[in-house]
Amino acid sequence: MAYPFKNIESKWQNKWREQDIYRVATDPSLPKYYVMSMLPYPSGAGLHMGHPIGYTASDIVARYKRMSGFNVLHPMGWDAFGLPAEQYAVKNKKHPNDTTVENVKNFRRQLDMLGYSYDWSREINTTDPSYFKWTQWIFLKIYNSYYDVKVGHARPIDDLITHFEKHGSSLVPAMLPKDFKTFSSLEWQHASEKHKADILSGFRLAYLSDAPVNWCPELGTVLANEEVAEQEEKGFTVVRRNMRQWMLRITAYAERLIADLNELDWPHHTIEQQRNWIGKSTGAEVDFAIQNSDEKIRIYTTRPDTIFGATYMVLSPEHPLVDSITSAEHTSEVKLYKTQAATKSELERTELAKEKTGVFTGAYAINPATQKPIPIWIADYVLIGYGTGAIMAVPGHDERDHEFAKTFSLPIVQVVEALDGSIIDIEKKPYTEEGTVINSGFIDGLPTIEAKEKITKHFVDQNIGHHAVKYKLRDWLFSRQRYWGEPFPIIYINDGDGEYAKALTETSLPVTLPVVESYSPSGTGESPLSVISDWVNTTDPETGKPAKRETNTMPQWAGSSWYYLRYADPNNDTAPFSKESDKYWQPVDLYVGGNEHAVTHLLYSRFWHKVLFDHGIVSHNEPFKRLFHQGMLLGENGAKMSKSLGNVVNPDDVVEEFGADTLRMYLMFLGPLEQGGPWNTKGISGVHRFLNRLWRFVANDEGDPTSRVKDVPLSKDLERLMHQTIKKVSEDIEALRLNTAISAMMILMNEVPSGEQEPAPREAVETLVKLVAPFAPHICEEIWSRLGHTDSIVNTSFPRYDQTKIIEDTATIVLQVNGKVRDKLEVPRGLSREELEKYATASDRVQKYIGESSVKKIIVVPDKLVNVVVE
Repeated sequence: MAYPFKNIESKWQNKWREQDIYRVATDPSLPKYYVMSMLPYPSGAGLHMGHPIGYTASDIVARYKRMSGFNVLHPMGWDAFGLPAEQYAVKNKKHPNDTTVENVKNFRRQLDMLGYSYDWSREINTTDPSYFKWTQWIFLKIYNSYYDVKVGHARPIDDLITHFEKHGSSLVPAMLPKDFKTFSSLEWQHASEKHKADILSGFRLAYLSDAPVNWCPELGTVLANEEVAEQEEKGFTVVRRNMRQWMLRITAYAERLIADLNELDWPHHTIEQQRNWIGKSTGAEVDFAIQNSDEKIRIYTTRPDTIFGATYMVLSPEHPLVDSITSAEHTSEVKLYKTQAATKSELERTELAKEKTGVFTGAYAINPATQKPIPIWIADYVLIGYGTGAIMAVPGHDERDHEFAKTFSLPIVQVVEALDGSIIDIEKKPYTEEGTVINSGFIDGLPTIEAKEKITKHFVDQNIGHHAVKYKLRDWLFSRQRYWGEPFPIIYINDGDGEYAKALTETSLPVTLPVVESYSPSGTGESPLSVISDWVNTTDPETGKPAKRETNTMPQWAGSSWYYLRYADPNNDTAPFSKESDKYWQPVDLYVGGNEHAVTHLLYSRFWHKVLFDHGIVSHNEPFKRLFHQGMLLGENGAKMSKSLGNVVNPDDVVEEFGADTLRMYLMFLGPLEQGGPWNTKGISGVHRFLNRLWRFVANDEGDPTSRVKDVPLSKDLERLMHQTIKKVSEDIEALRLNTAISAMMILMNEVPSGEQEPAPREAVETLVKLVAPFAPHICEEIWSRLGHTDSIVNTSFPRYDQTKIIEDTATIVLQVNGKVRDKLEVPRGLSREELEKYATASDRVQKYIGESSVKKIIVVPDKLVNVVVE
């Protein structure tokens, strides 16, 4: 008879709830451990099997650490703003708040069903005004900051205003905006509020920008670059379009975001993803004069040594000089190409395998190295957001340039030869490695590194260029044309000189969404909020002047960028969290979640955290000490679980048939956690049998109590195996090798007497139950209780191993002759070299292979092998 998992699981879930057993408080007398899973998006479909994989892993660690004497923070919450919730609500003709409440209720039921040890008193919801009040508060901290390049961290914008009042724009301790115009302190003091706001916008860490964005007409909103592929897969159209958007100046932190990766215990591939996304490179910026024009084109290159091989230039279709330099006969062709480029995503435009396209502008630039005119083209493989939006094309030494040159029959010149002098057919394939410079005037014969330095110094001396460090990372597009998101704490005021943005005071928070019937896209490109005049039209709380609210909302990433901080102090209504809670609980010791957020949520959280760190609001430089990515659970056919493929497994159905403990253990037993794997119904039956065998220590086939467990001593072999298993399971949980931990427990189970022919030793059984408890908490609570304990197994200590009892008494010694195995012996462990030599030479099989030969030497590795070397 199978153990009565339904009764057991509901019984203990109710008891844990009644006792509030997982509630935790800040307690400096105890060592803390903060383990957290990425908070879910509560969709209408409920939990899918991908959720319990990561949640179970973090729960096992939380339970293990709690039993190991740590004060464990293990919270859960809901990332409930954003496009999916809005789309779901529109589809079901309900308000997104109502659908969110329904979805959260169902998600929490399922999480409780699986027995997770969450402290629900710390539950947060990103859509709760008491939460997003502090999201808005943090946005104001970012908005009211600038990055001081001299000290290398953010400072209050008020400090910059004070500098302007005293010194004007001289010696500004910040990166100057493009086209920045200098001013005196007197000019600042007499400037209008609008003019001051425009100047400050160029320095603020949150600012408004008219920039090309990914616009989705069907959804009526802007998409981040990372969201484009997903929506295009769903059949939506994405076009490039200039719109006024809020941006966060994450680029100011590019160097720190790269450097501080060295502090983190994160998967190597995630660290590399972030490095590549930030994309640091060193090179030079160089100005190319435009023929018959006063304009110049500034390019950035990592290979200034190849400038003599630049045979044409390429501008991004969005480059501001395109229209002014295009000749009359090429205007219509250029205009058409710009329109076509606007319909492509950045991924499409930069795909290496795609056919290169472009249009000649009719204009020419002067190569500053050769002083020869070279044609200027526009092509969509050059992006306005990378470098300067313009490149010098060196087809002899760059793959994309080479392909473009071959497509349009442009000249290809070799200016670098291989170090080994091998012949290169530059017409067939570009040479992209470093080498020796040729056909390059005064830098001929120099190796690449020296040539880079010499030519760059030449640019500096000629006042046409300089050394430069660039990053692929671009500022974070931070506004969406949606209803269901955090409102910006920003109003717009017109002082007669024009409209400008003004931050609300902290006492005005939270800014809440209006309650409306319609929240579908406006159809104009603006947010649905823009047509709600009663909400949009307001007054400045400081001056009483008429004002308009910002009608875009924050992206879903806003609330998830700092939620781990709120968990530490979720009910604080005077601050996002107290300094005491931050100092005790932060940083997160273990963060478990999917790799799909490597360059979105994880990068954004690090940025927000660093801004807060710069202002002394948090005490640590990085938010997540250790990161672990669980793998993906596949269908039984090995394909990704999908309703369309009919291979989705519902957690509710599995728990109904096998119980939560079986599901928890099976998900961890599939294979290495970071790899995931296909669902296998037969496999879950094997785990279920293991739990049934554990159950039979305390109950017979009818479920009645038995007396199989006795206070009898352990055999020496069982004692050794038990301590080996404790060590193995402890180390495997720490390393999240949970499948091998389960295997070790199964091996121990097989060696513990069942109690039918001989008694099951209490020490072995209780140890086994404690080892299994983090994995299958319900059944272990029941067994623990039936073994006569009145305290919860949650509050017991995890077993500790004794190293002296792990060591085996005997060792298997391999006997070799001239390196070939000839015999094996089982001998007492710890024998001396002399004793092992005697054992080896006494072996009949060894003597057989020695024969009449003389022994040259004997090599002994204690407790492992003896190798007799003969002539």
